[in-house]
Amino acid sequence: MLNGTRSALFDHYLGISRLLAGQLDFNAIIQAVAVEIGHIIPHDHLDVCIKMLDGKYHIAYESGLETAWSQQPPALLTGSPIRSLLSGEVDYLLSGNACSDPRFHFEGAFSSPIIALALRSRLHVPLRVQGDIIGALSCSSHQPDHYTVEDVENARSIADLLAPYFFALRAAEQAKRSAVVETEARAREEGLRLGALKLTEALEAERQRIGMDLHDQTLADLTRLARRMERLTHLPDVPGESLEPLFRSLQHSMHDLRQIIEEAKPSVLQLFGVAQAIENHLDRSVRESGSAITFRVIDESQDQLDGIDETVATALFRIVQEAINNAVRHGQPSEILVVLQNCSTGLSVAVTDDGLGLGEPCEQVGHGIDNMRTRARLIGGRFEIGSIGSKSGTCVKLSLPRHTLKTV
Repeated sequence: MLNGTRSALFDHYLGISRLLAGQLDFNAIIQAVAVEIGHIIPHDHLDVCIKMLDGKYHIAYESGLETAWSQQPPALLTGSPIRSLLSGEVDYLLSGNACSDPRFHFEGAFSSPIIALALRSRLHVPLRVQGDIIGALSCSSHQPDHYTVEDVENARSIADLLAPYFFALRAAEQAKRSAVVETEARAREEGLRLGALKLTEALEAERQRIGMDLHDQTLADLTRLARRMERLTHLPDVPGESLEPLFRSLQHSMHDLRQIIEEAKPSVLQLFGVAQAIENHLDRSVRESGSAITFRVIDESQDQLDGIDETVATALFRIVQEAINNAVRHGQPSEILVVLQNCSTGLSVAVTDDGLGLGEPCEQVGHGIDNMRTRARLIGGRFEIGSIGSKSGTCVKLSLPRHTLKTV
């Protein structure tokens, strides 16, 4: 008779193991194994409480009677009627009448379902994985004094079967939640990036429109004014020495305006492409600085710049333009080198000089670096700036993934 009872128990344990296979969520497991557990430990209510990874919250899954425990979101562990078990203070909980047992009814305890459903006899054992308590298995009966110490041992055996599955499911659920949160964060960031990119495109278009208006109207007006002033200096009744300084100031203003127009509307970029625009700007910047700076542009981009998206091309040019301006104006270099290079992931652009270097962070004045970094982020690129090893000088590097070059 004893052997027959043990054989029956063993069959039910095997049945639980078979039913666990293929179950992919907590509720499915509880519903699948509840009947087999009932053959080992008869119950009116069965639930599994799982601790969240943070160790502060828990959530319940149940079978049989439906209670408020499984209908609430993750709750604080401190309010659980079985917090002493979940925290490891006791090895198990066994009560003949939980409705009046003070262990379940303390200030802040969410124990109302015990009384509402008359869950008198209660049996609780921990779910352990590698010595850590990840939750608890609970059986309840309307009948008082329904469970014994033998039932505790049987519940422990069941808990040992269930715990690894719940541990794996908890990890999978957490990974899924983390993936959802990360995906949502990336989607929000991408939405902000695309919104900012459209704004940048609009600003760039407006910048070019202003450049054309300045060229077609303002610069033309100033040119006519300069010619009239030049003619006035040749009249016998007009003192030329008084007009000469004014004429020179006007010419300087026109020169500055032409530079503003050129920067607002990089026509070389539109007509001849990125590499030629960079070389043209580098040549003009060095000549206008009056410094003896040697420079080179090495284009090893192969076909990466063919058909490049206009917005990406403009942003790339602006970044290199700012890097060149910084080197010429502040670095006092003897050489500037720009390298456009095809790489396995896309396109790499580096602006290197042998000047004074970045210096101390407090000495880095202005928003040029921040602007370059922002432009790079808007087109999905990675921006880096730093010194050249132990030598003086600066290297500004922009890396663009292949998929960002053609469309944005």
